[in-house]
Amino acid sequence: MSPPIEEAPRRRGLFFPAIVLLGALGVLVTLGTWQLERRNWKEALIAELNAKIGAPPIVLPPRDRWPQLNAPSDEFLRVRLSAEFLPEQEALVYSSGSSLRPDVAGPGYWVFSPARLADGSLVVVNRGFVPEGKQDAKTRTEGNPAGAIDIVGALRWPEERGTFTPNDEPARSLWFTRDPAAMAVAKNWGVIAPFYVDQEAPLPPGGLPKAGPIKPALPNNHLQYAVTWYGLALVMLVAAGFFVRARRSGAV
Repeated sequence: MSPPIEEAPRRRGLFFPAIVLLGALGVLVTLGTWQLERRNWKEALIAELNAKIGAPPIVLPPRDRWPQLNAPSDEFLRVRLSAEFLPEQEALVYSSGSSLRPDVAGPGYWVFSPARLADGSLVVVNRGFVPEGKQDAKTRTEGNPAGAIDIVGALRWPEERGTFTPNDEPARSLWFTRDPAAMAVAKNWGVIAPFYVDQEAPLPPGGLPKAGPIKPALPNNHLQYAVTWYGLALVMLVAAGFFVRARRSGAV
C-alpha cells in the first residue's frame, strides 16, 4: 500500500505549478494572438495610407463642408488650394525626426503658418522642416512667399498631447505638439480650419522650410513579436513536460 501513499503527495505537489503554467501559457498565447491582430491592423493602415498619399490631389473642400471632415476618414487626403500666408506669422513645433518624412532628421522644427483663402477663411499650413539654427524666419527670408500661391499637401488633424510631452512655450513661439488651435489662440490668428495641411509643394526658394511628400515608414514587426510570444509558450510547455517526466521517474 505504500506506493499509492507516496504518489498522492507527488500529484498534489504538481497542482500549484500546473496552475502557474496554465496561467503563464494563457498570457503568452494571448500576447501572441494580440500581436497577430495588431499586424493585420498595421497592414491595413499602411495600405490605406499608401492609397491616400498616392492618389491625385483634390480641390480643398469649401468651408461649409469642413465640419463634415474628420480624421478617421479624411486624414492624409491630398488636397490643393490657393492661399496667401499671413506675413510674419509662424509657430514652431519641435521635432527630432518623422516616420512619415524620411527625408527629415532632427533636431529641428516644423514651421506652421496661417494661410488665407480667397473666401477669407484661414487654414494653418505646416510649411515644412527647418533644422536647429534656422528657426528664426530672418535667417531664411527667401523662403517666405509673397501673394497667393498654389499649395499641394495632405490634410492632417491635431495630435494629442502625451503624458511626458513638455509644456508649450507660446512666448517663444515654440510648441511640442501639432496643435494649430492652441497656436491660433496664443497668436491671435482668429478662427481657423479644424485641420491643417502638410505642405508637399511648392518647394520654397532657398529650400527652407523643407516641404515634401509624406512617405510612410511605419514599423511592422508584429509577426516577429507574435513568434516570440508563441515560442516562449512552447519552451515553457516543453520544459514542463521534462519536469513532469523527471518527477514521475523519481529524479526530482
